[in-house]
Order: sequence, then structure tokens, then C-alpha cells
Amino acid sequence: MIIAGIALLGLILGSFLNVVIYRLPIKRSLIHPGSHCPSCSKPIRVYDNVPVISYLLLRGRCRDCGTSIHWRYPLIEALTALCLVGLYLRYGISAEFLAYGILTLFLIPISAIDLEKKLILNRLTVPCFILGAVLVIALHVETWTQALLGALSGGVIVLLIALFGRLIFKKESMGMGDVKLLVSIGVYVGVIGVLFSLFFGILAAAIIVVGGLLLKKLRLGDTIPFGPFIAIGTLVYLLWGESLLGWYLGQF
Repeated sequence: MIIAGIALLGLILGSFLNVVIYRLPIKRSLIHPGSHCPSCSKPIRVYDNVPVISYLLLRGRCRDCGTSIHWRYPLIEALTALCLVGLYLRYGISAEFLAYGILTLFLIPISAIDLEKKLILNRLTVPCFILGAVLVIALHVETWTQALLGALSGGVIVLLIALFGRLIFKKESMGMGDVKLLVSIGVYVGVIGVLFSLFFGILAAAIIVVGGLLLKKLRLGDTIPFGPFIAIGTLVYLLWGESLLGWYLGQF
């Protein structure tokens, strides 16, 4: 019952995250007007606004104008539910579940917006950082020194990578948005978590880039957003980091 409740909560929150992803980059209110079709502007009926299920019943189209509804909407809803259930299975109902759940609710829209717009918005990273600083210290998830060191290490490491990339490639290889994102993540996960997240983020990005080059979907010099890969690395750390680190250290 708890898992079902968390999954339902995740679907509902995922529906709200879709609003954030669509409206925040264009500076529209997240509250007014209510949910509506982007094409015909008709309000979405309550029974057509049920996460995932309504999309399937409507076959991915608006009831009024028939315009296709982007597959991102059910994906974000299902992904949010899946992530929250995974965190519950890992941490149970705990301070860590609350703190890392909130971090995840920021990482999902940050990643989606970065993929679509190649932007990491301060309107997401700043509240993510502030909430993290309050939560992890108040709930004793991290000490204030661990949170501070995590934020500093995240910012410094990515900034150095960005400067090194500019020196080598003669162009911006990583934006300041990535720096701010890893600073925010560092508050939640500390230094070890930052290093782990960055390592797996780079690994995931390398796999995608190599695959894209081999399949001729990417060309050398193409720019890809790095924020989603940082988010992937962070989620891997939150869900399996302790086991993976234990396995790795056990090899020596």
C-alpha cells in the first residue's frame, strides 16, 4: 500500500513537473491558467488529466483538436513515480527519502529543460540549493561541513573542467549552469556523492556520444547538454552508490 501510494504521488507530482518544464522557460505562471492544450488552448477536462492513463485512452491526442500530445508527458509522470518508489525501496520513510526525493523532483525538470532548450535555469538550481541546505542540515542527512564541502567541490571541479575544455577545444565545453547544478547537488550528497555523480555522468555522456558517432546521429563538435547526464549519475549514486562503492573498494 505504501509503494502504491508513493507511486500515485509520483504520478501526480510528475504531472506538475510537466507544467514546470513547459512554462518555466517561457516565464509563464505555474498556476494560472489551468492545464490546457498548447495548440487549441482548450482547458483539459479533469478526466482527461489523469497521469499516463488519460494519454493512453486518448491515444496521445487532444480530445478537442486532435493534435498529438508529446510523449514526454507520460514519460515524465512515469519516471517521477519510478524514481520515488526506487528511493523508498532504498531508504524507506526517512529523512534521506524526503531530502533525496526533493532533489529528484528538481533534477527531472532541470534535465528535461536542458535537453530541449540547452538551458539550466537559476529558477530551479537556486531553490534546489536553498532547500538542500536547509533540509540536509535540519534533518541530519549531512553535517553542515559535509554539505558545504560537497557544494564547493562540485562547483570547483566542474568549473575546472569547463576552463580546461575551453583551453583545449577553444570553445565553451561546459556552461555555468552545469557548475550551479553540481553545487546544488553537492549540498545533498557531499564530496563523495559529487565525485561519484560526476564520474557516472561523464561515463553516461561518453557512451551516448560514442554511440551517436557510430550511428552517425552525432558529429564531432556537436554540443550536447550535460545536465541530464549529471542527473543520471546522481540518481545512480542515490539508488546504488553505496553498493557500487562497496564492490569497488572490495576489489583492492
